Amino acid sequence: MKDKIKVLIVEDSLVVRELLKHIVGSDDRFEIMAAVDSAEHCLRILETEAPDVISLDIRLPGMNGLDATLQIMTKRPTPIVVVAAQVDDDELNIAMNALRAGALSVVEKPVGVTNVAFEAMAAKLCTQLAIMSQVKVVRQGIDRGLRFGTQEEATRPPDPSIRYSMLGVVASTGGPQALVQMFNGLGPNFRLPILLVQHITSSFLEGFVSWLSGTTPFQARIAQEDELPVPGRIYVAPIDHHLALIHGRLALLNSAPVCNQKPSGTVLFDSLAREVGRQGIGVVLTGMGADGSEGLRKMHDTGAYTIAEDASTCVVFGMPAAAAKLGAVREMLPLPDIAPRLKNLAVGEGSGER
Repeated sequence: MKDKIKVLIVEDSLVVRELLKHIVGSDDRFEIMAAVDSAEHCLRILETEAPDVISLDIRLPGMNGLDATLQIMTKRPTPIVVVAAQVDDDELNIAMNALRAGALSVVEKPVGVTNVAFEAMAAKLCTQLAIMSQVKVVRQGIDRGLRFGTQEEATRPPDPSIRYSMLGVVASTGGPQALVQMFNGLGPNFRLPILLVQHITSSFLEGFVSWLSGTTPFQARIAQEDELPVPGRIYVAPIDHHLALIHGRLALLNSAPVCNQKPSGTVLFDSLAREVGRQGIGVVLTGMGADGSEGLRKMHDTGAYTIAEDASTCVVFGMPAAAAKLGAVREMLPLPDIAPRLKNLAVGEGSGER
């Protein structure tokens, strides 16, 4: 018989804590190791016990969820699922920074059992806890949440005759922290428009976009129909619509999910393959599943420059691995090497010094 997944619940509200215990305890996959009301109590438990996954509230008495995440990932790395209410901008910011610090995902706090959305929210929470319990997290530096040392930049030179015009990026689990590092590495003078699909809970999308604007050199915004993408901006796919490029402008498509995702990275990459061909760049970062892989292969087949994050720096190697398996990846690079490569491509300098 397979061992049950041991869950540590951290939630200061007694009512919500009992609700979470009911949700998690009703699922045969889980065993509740403990349910505590503070981050300090959680850290004491981690001195002697080893849960498989932690359900962590954001707004806590004393140490908040962000500081708790930093402490946990520095001292006793454990998969963390942030369970937060969409209360205000401050809470959204804490949740996003917790992802940057090493939490794996953020889900909306389930509402009362009589609410029509309860079953769906409860199921999503349990699914995330089960999936994230399998992720092998490692100790992170408290400064930037890094789990790796900078590796030597890839040296394969791109074709200097190509003037790249558009960058598409797809990320899922572990994406927010990877995106911040990559975008900061690009710097404020990066000259290509950036189209982004990040799989994230719907209620946190606006907070995620605002957070990107505040933590990177770029202005991030939720993509709008018929917008003309310009350099220096990140256009983020909205919830429940695919993002595509059609006749040089952004298009929001209400078609069926692809790879169980809506928005889907494959839809974005498909459109870049059609619209800009060999002048496009596609990047697949950390994430679970295979979204983006088929689209990245189409970009690769048109001569576009395709990059996937190397397993050595991925929180979850699923999406990059799926793309590599299809032969869609020109370069597999560790995260610190992706931004230097993109900067070189954008100015047509290959892998040489600027």
